[in-house]
Amino acid sequence: MSKRIKVEVAYAKPDAQVIIPIELSPGADVQTAIETSGIQEKFPEIDASRNKMGIFGKQVKLDYTLREGDRVEIYRPLIADPKAVRQQRAEAGKAMKKGGGDL
Repeated sequence: MSKRIKVEVAYAKPDAQVIIPIELSPGADVQTAIETSGIQEKFPEIDASRNKMGIFGKQVKLDYTLREGDRVEIYRPLIADPKAVRQQRAEAGKAMKKGGGDL
């Protein structure tokens, strides 16, 4: 019998976070880990074909081969574009003369 590898599958929402430890056969990929973990039953909004995935913060594809100790992270879509938010803050600061206005 071949040695199994231990990995984790992680997902977080503002009100709930979960890390599911699982064991897989060597050579298993991200897709297999997600299916094996059962995380989509707990969070049906997860769509492996649309959500981005990563291993310790580095984005990977569903066919990425996992190694012992990897943590598969399922990312939620951004609700706002960070560049647009910074631009809005900069424009608001100019309008209110933050940081450089007369006292």
